[in-house]
Amino acid sequence: MALRMIVGLALTVIAFAVAGRRVWWLWRLAGTGQPAPERLAYARAHLATDIKTQLTEVVGQRKLLKWSVPGAAHALTFWGFIVLLLTIIEAYGDLFSRTFAIPGIGTWPAIGFLEDLFAVAVLAGIITFTVIRVRNAPERQGRASRFLGSHTRAAWLVLGMIFLVIATLLLYRGAQINTGVFPYHHGAFASQIVGHWLHPLGYGANSVLEAVFILAQLGVVLAFLVIVVYSKHLHIALAPINVLFSRRPDALGALEPMRSGGKVLDFEEADPDTDVFGLGKIEDFSWKGMLDMATCTECGRCQSQCPAWATGKPLSPKQVILDLRDHAFAKAPYMLASSDEEREKLPEAVKAEADRPLVGKDGGVLDPDVIWSCTNCGACVEECPVDIEHIDHIDGIRRHQVLIESAFPVEAAGMLKNLENKGDPWGMGSARRGDWISELDFEVPVVSGRIGDDVEYLFWVGCAGALEDRAKKTTKAIATLLHTAGVSFAVLGPAETCTGDPARRIGNEFVFSMLAQQNIETLGEAGVRKIVASCPHCFNTIANEYPQLGGSYEVIHHTQLLARLVSEGRLQPVGRVDEKLTYHDPCFLGRHNRVFTPPREILEQVPGVSATEMHRCRERGFCCGAGGARMWMEERIGKRINTERIEEALALSPDTISTACPFCLVMLGDAVSAKKGSGEAAETLEVVDVAQLLARSVTPEAPDGAKN
Repeated sequence: MALRMIVGLALTVIAFAVAGRRVWWLWRLAGTGQPAPERLAYARAHLATDIKTQLTEVVGQRKLLKWSVPGAAHALTFWGFIVLLLTIIEAYGDLFSRTFAIPGIGTWPAIGFLEDLFAVAVLAGIITFTVIRVRNAPERQGRASRFLGSHTRAAWLVLGMIFLVIATLLLYRGAQINTGVFPYHHGAFASQIVGHWLHPLGYGANSVLEAVFILAQLGVVLAFLVIVVYSKHLHIALAPINVLFSRRPDALGALEPMRSGGKVLDFEEADPDTDVFGLGKIEDFSWKGMLDMATCTECGRCQSQCPAWATGKPLSPKQVILDLRDHAFAKAPYMLASSDEEREKLPEAVKAEADRPLVGKDGGVLDPDVIWSCTNCGACVEECPVDIEHIDHIDGIRRHQVLIESAFPVEAAGMLKNLENKGDPWGMGSARRGDWISELDFEVPVVSGRIGDDVEYLFWVGCAGALEDRAKKTTKAIATLLHTAGVSFAVLGPAETCTGDPARRIGNEFVFSMLAQQNIETLGEAGVRKIVASCPHCFNTIANEYPQLGGSYEVIHHTQLLARLVSEGRLQPVGRVDEKLTYHDPCFLGRHNRVFTPPREILEQVPGVSATEMHRCRERGFCCGAGGARMWMEERIGKRINTERIEEALALSPDTISTACPFCLVMLGDAVSAKKGSGEAAETLEVVDVAQLLARSVTPEAPDGAKN
């Protein structure tokens, strides 16, 4: 008895010492990152929300359960280990007393049943994981495998360790049954089965097996602890912490403002020599960024849903996080060194890692094509079960590349110049922003001075809605519908300028700030409080990002307003639109702002419309390829994203493809035109906004009503 107590306690001390040393090293490494006081403040201010999030995301496994089979397997394993903490307590108690039972509950048959039930559930889970990993192995599926790039050897090791945890548990409990010291006389069905197998060995052999497998159980559990802190399975401990300090909901919507030393950067006072401009080296990441890297489970769910990866581009959101993590770990001795003299004594490999640029074709941690392939669609963040904020990291790196290195795709230079000089990405200028108004048969008020009390909404038209021919049809349809419904609205006309979304998403925070402040000043002078926006990018920027600069408004997307007008009877779709269509969810309307239902409600009310969903829709909708300022960058690698999306739509043989975003309208329209030219799409197939379809039914003779 004394021997197994000494061995068990010695193993515990050794394991905790080894694991503790690693945890201390990780803590110090995270401390080299930038401060993130806003994360601490948010967590303190939203305690009730934090508790709910922990219950749904961590305990409830909400995101994982979206993937039914692997999600269920993971949930069973996770819940199983929570319940099996009781068995670890029992094993330690058995070091001191063979007849140990947890005080109060240690002999309840229900507890024994629960422990064995989840032990079997964990076995079922790891068998499922084994099958999934074999079937989806990179060697079998190549790029289609979500495990491509993951550290699969560590995963197999951990699966083996989990099996040993359960095997040693059942073996020592089975032996206890045969030696008469098992605390549960009924209920522990799996242990009783193992006890039945071991019974022929007799009391003496079972006594030895009891002692051996109690120590083996604790040894495996402690070895598992050490493996966890040295591998990707660190997420077992870090996931709840990462979820606690994540930006919610799901780190989508607004980008984080640029910060240096934990404070929002003021461009008028900032110094590039001393302040942090974006993410130029691993130390520029905040401690939350470091936490993201250490928390990654390498599950590849983000990779499997990424439109860039799906179309043959080098961007894998998972691999970005892993490459950054590997670089941080390799550079850690340099970052943790206390002096230049200490750094000089480091191995050459460490010093070489410290000299690596974060982005570069030759020897960079990330290839430039990786960071410029991102569309900011949010699919990675949506899927991540541990709330990693991929977009913030990628766009933070873009900021440094643009503002400090002046390194970005050459075709985007014209767009940025046009934004600075003309206030729109095409460089058409403010004078043409109101041209569409003259094509209507009713008057649209243009704000001059302060907006009148009789005006309910400012209609934010956006650059595309005012200047791009296809998007202008949507603008006219919305204006016609609002006029028909008796909604009082006005537009800024020439006073409107780009919200700055393309500049911010490409990484030019300076141009974004300039445009945003100009718009906020204009809106303030006009006394605007309620805005309806036709472009999801404008909608997202004004609603979610302008508050960072002091501009707070009530912002609604046109589909939300039109759906409400239809439900109130102020718009009555009566004309039949006999078309089979499929709806494409814009990323910045759907995933980023959770507006999925209103566009579909509108389509349901249009007589004659038959809508069929594409396979990838709603939260898992597939990007058109325009976000993240990609609309102004050429797509030279792999398959075009808009082509991939249109092929999915064409598989449904629709008459019409509908959407609710001018960027999507342009990108999908271009892909349809290319398919028509090759004979792969019917000449009558068109891409239209939901508002255009509604206008055809409400006002069949409206200017937007005729097909192209």
